[in-house]
Amino acid sequence: MDVDGGRRFSNRLGPSSSGENGKQQKVCIHWRQGKCTRFPCPFLHSELPTAANGKRTNQVNGTDDNRGGLRRSTNYNFSNNRVWRAPTQQVAGTNATFGKKIQKLCNYWAQGSCKFGDSCKFLHQWSSGDSFSLLAPLEGHLQVVTGIALPSGSDKLYTGSQDETVRVWDCQSGQLAGVIKLEGAVGCMLSEGPWVFVGLPNLVKAWNIQTNTELSLNGPVGQVYSLVIGNDLLFAGTQEGTILVWKFNVAGNCFEPAASLKGHTLAVVSMVVGGSRLYSGSMDHSIKVWNIEALQCVQTLSGHSDVVMSVLCWDQFLLSASLDKTVKVWVATDSGSLEVTYTHNEEHGILGLCGMYDSESKPVLFCSCNDNCVYVYDLPSFHERGKIFSKKESRAMQGGPGGIFFTGDGSGQVRVWKWSLEPTATP
Repeated sequence: MDVDGGRRFSNRLGPSSSGENGKQQKVCIHWRQGKCTRFPCPFLHSELPTAANGKRTNQVNGTDDNRGGLRRSTNYNFSNNRVWRAPTQQVAGTNATFGKKIQKLCNYWAQGSCKFGDSCKFLHQWSSGDSFSLLAPLEGHLQVVTGIALPSGSDKLYTGSQDETVRVWDCQSGQLAGVIKLEGAVGCMLSEGPWVFVGLPNLVKAWNIQTNTELSLNGPVGQVYSLVIGNDLLFAGTQEGTILVWKFNVAGNCFEPAASLKGHTLAVVSMVVGGSRLYSGSMDHSIKVWNIEALQCVQTLSGHSDVVMSVLCWDQFLLSASLDKTVKVWVATDSGSLEVTYTHNEEHGILGLCGMYDSESKPVLFCSCNDNCVYVYDLPSFHERGKIFSKKESRAMQGGPGGIFFTGDGSGQVRVWKWSLEPTATP
């Protein structure tokens, strides 16, 4: 698989804050090219908001550059009153490519023992739909894959697992380049610039792949389930419900403890930064909204009835997914508080969300459920584009450069996928 020049695709899909954190209001051109190695960087690592004329306030050489996380556009079917307008009817022909087979993986085929061959009424492939295709499986992990990281400027892919290892893969050949043995299960992974962060029990490991620096950030109690960076701060969500915060000391080339955010009563399993806010999802069924300047909680969202497994910022919306089988779309009211404007229902509990662009630069949402399936939806319509099947549930999803993306599942397998060009309609 060729993912040379790999860059980090962020799950922070919304635009960053304006100028409150002191950053210059210019998008880092090295970040756009996937080559920024500065942390902290004085320029923005996200796109600026859309201007009234439909153009972003910062463009590269006068053109729109569609690499990176989802960005603002003027054709997302939104109205100015911040209403999520999901169509009520399925677009004609959406499922035309699925054929006559039942859209369910043949479990016998997955185990290599189906006797019906091509006549089997179930699928003998790891995906449905024609929007993407499987490039390669990466075998080696013995337990569930919980993190995937592709550092900026690196030709290596890092995958972490509960088998207490991080495996390093060569992006050119797809071959295993190394195995890092750890003293605990990997709960999550994150990459920012040249840094790779790994959440472990009672610890966060930080590796600088350019300088070969390895740091151990102590302080967490229990497993670290989630990591995110915002406002030049590193946030770690822990098993005990505390969010620990570190700030990078450039002179000392180290991370210094900055704060400890308390409020959740159970483990913090998901976090995302959007603008000047940190959103944290917890096993206590709540989402807390934190001001990352003051490092204080400003609102608690209580719309879910089970664990909030994933939170995601997109455009002016916050998306949250839960084991209660719903994806809720939150929008800010005139008073500044968040309220639910749309609820998408699944038949199974939801384990995670991931957003990225398809081959035509359309925003797409990946929704992993505990039926061992990842559902792929257009945004904001939630029209299904296809599915990704696996032997066990997918716990890790990550976008990459050049139309590449990755999934990691409970069997320990990592899969490399690539977006396909949309089929040309016949007049």
